[in-house]
Amino acid sequence: MKHADLLVLGGTVMTPNGPEQIDIACREGRIVALGPLQGTWSADNSLNAHGLHVLPGVIDSQVHFREPGLTHKEDLDGGTKGAVLGGVTAVFEMPNTNPLTLWQHDLQAKLNAAGQRAWCDYAFYIGGSAINARQLQDLETLPGCAGIKVFMGSSFGDLLADEDEVLRQILRHGRRRMAVHAEDEARLRERKSMVELSKDVHQHPEWRDVESALKATRRIVALAEETGRRLHILHVSTAEEMQFLARHKHRVTVEVTPHHLTLAAPECYSRLGSLAQMNPPVREQRHRDALWQAIREGVVDVIGSDHAPHTLEEKAQPYPHSPSGMTGVQTLLPIMLDHVNAGRLSLQRLIDLTSAGPARIFGIQGKGRIALGYDADLTLVDLAAQRTITNDWIASRSGWTPYDGKAITGWPIHTVVRGHAVVRDETLSLTPQGRPLCFLETG
Repeated sequence: MKHADLLVLGGTVMTPNGPEQIDIACREGRIVALGPLQGTWSADNSLNAHGLHVLPGVIDSQVHFREPGLTHKEDLDGGTKGAVLGGVTAVFEMPNTNPLTLWQHDLQAKLNAAGQRAWCDYAFYIGGSAINARQLQDLETLPGCAGIKVFMGSSFGDLLADEDEVLRQILRHGRRRMAVHAEDEARLRERKSMVELSKDVHQHPEWRDVESALKATRRIVALAEETGRRLHILHVSTAEEMQFLARHKHRVTVEVTPHHLTLAAPECYSRLGSLAQMNPPVREQRHRDALWQAIREGVVDVIGSDHAPHTLEEKAQPYPHSPSGMTGVQTLLPIMLDHVNAGRLSLQRLIDLTSAGPARIFGIQGKGRIALGYDADLTLVDLAAQRTITNDWIASRSGWTPYDGKAITGWPIHTVVRGHAVVRDETLSLTPQGRPLCFLETG
């Protein structure tokens, strides 16, 4: 009889061939057998997956865990706990911490902090800036680096890169796919007086309007064509951007967030106030409809949460002094499973957007599918489970979600990270098991 560290038995396994009624054997962190394994395999541990669907581990390629410097609202422990409780097995964390993640020592400090504390696997973006542009080709290949992230707007100091010549230098110094927050900083500054006068959060999508997003997206795509660089446009929020990006898929991949797919103005601002405030904004129904159409048409490659928490006290400041951002890593999969239940997308398409897609476009080694030799990252979900999302469930240090009180259908039950069942029956077990992700284009 063959022996495994973990057997996953009796589930509907979502393989590259589609759903199959098979078992999974995991040993030394990898998948070593698929098929009818009961009676021929023994194991140290097992998971009963009867009635559950077994998905490849969910990868959230945009989170802000705020460590170092802003740990009163989030940290690596709380952020990754929320990740695995929500069925997420790997994350890419963003560089707008304090200090900013601009150099090798900044990246190493984050890697050191995550060791022994992260519940899921992880990688960290390095910010692209005027001060490090010429070193980026070396920085982006460091172990544990998710790539280069550029803020064309909604940032400050050395992390803001809003001038074309700076962007050219960043684009020219590197070859990995570069992630971009595309809002036009000059237009945002010109228009900010409208909300400083009104102090009305309903005007958030008017201040940060369609043109501010579309103008920046057009600029960075043109510069990428000029320099030959691949791009990943984050949290696309407008119908007009989707129409434009559909014509540039040879070079550009596209992310949307559950928030932009689920919430809509003006209702969300009337109900949630500044808790619905994020950048780029949640917009009107026509934009939400366009994002769903882009998912159906294959324009969208990835769903990322843009988990960016602030405390309730910070969010309660009068608008526009209230900070933009909300929690999301823990609710990404439950919210999207509810959309699957409602018929807005198939389970197979969701897997492509949250597992196979991120692994493919970012070149993550050993992740993104249930196949022999791949990492044993598994998200076991009950598609029929009915739950209500509450603030009490949220593990983030900020302790809230815009979906508090929302009843949904579809829920993560067990989360397996490299063969370790870190969540069993919706409860944390074992100890943190996270390790740095490996990429095809890093050292």
